[in-house]
Amino acid sequence: MGQTQDPRLYCSYRQLVALRAQEPLYQLPPVARLRELISGRHVSHLRGRGLNFEELRHYRPGDDIRQLDWRVTLRTGKPHVRVYTEEKDHHVLICVDQRANMFFASVDTMKSVVAAQVAALLGWAVIRHSDRLALCPYNDAEVFINTPVRSAGGYLRQLQQLAEVNQALSVHSQPGSHSQLGLLLDRLLQRRERDALIVLVSDFHQCDEAEIAKLQQLQRHCRLLCLWVADPLEWEVQQADWIISDGTRQLQLAGGQTLAAANARLAEQTQARRQQLQRLMQQSQLPLLELDTGGQHLAQLRRALGAGL
Repeated sequence: MGQTQDPRLYCSYRQLVALRAQEPLYQLPPVARLRELISGRHVSHLRGRGLNFEELRHYRPGDDIRQLDWRVTLRTGKPHVRVYTEEKDHHVLICVDQRANMFFASVDTMKSVVAAQVAALLGWAVIRHSDRLALCPYNDAEVFINTPVRSAGGYLRQLQQLAEVNQALSVHSQPGSHSQLGLLLDRLLQRRERDALIVLVSDFHQCDEAEIAKLQQLQRHCRLLCLWVADPLEWEVQQADWIISDGTRQLQLAGGQTLAAANARLAEQTQARRQQLQRLMQQSQLPLLELDTGGQHLAQLRRALGAGL
């Protein structure tokens, strides 16, 4: 795909890299709790065998004798111990939905582009905090579970992969015969990540009760943050004379009762999905972050991170 493509339809590697300049605008967030979630990095109050040397002090009853500094002890004639601060480095996995259902927008920007740009921006924030990050795009053919990296160079390679997966989408992309979201969650559960932050950026298409159960299972040992990408057309068709097709069958919405019935069904389905995700996030005491295809998704993200978290 060339660089002259409409950025509302596809995102390029160069555009994803350029989001690094916007990242300082997205301090994540002013509330310390979610900033800790996104950065993943904190210092434990436990003192033990860690990586960071903190101090050398006199031995106290109850200290671990394995921490004795024998050179200082022999030189001074009094037992001294080396004290370390144990640092916890939590992985962050950002899973980016790039399935055929994401190649859609009725307003401005494709869902797939919204998801990719938001994921890339959050990724730059994680890298700035020197934490380990893995971008994990998935489409209708494959789930990419990458190894978490800490360097900008490693992250650039993952951005290149994300851009390639995004640019492979087209009007000819076909939905998979099985739930790739379910497969992604199975892969994440198999990894048995402990205390990782998992960010899911998706429209949660095909997210049924089985997938919700897997998300709840994931919450037992990981922290989960869902970013829901929706389109206004999923709530309401605002004009008549639409012809809707699934590739095999067609339905013409000529207005009147037909349009009203279709809108009622759309609103019911979309609201049910939102409530499912909101309940899921409440278990983590976090709000559901909602983005749309109106072209203001980065501003929406900034407001959500600054106000609601």
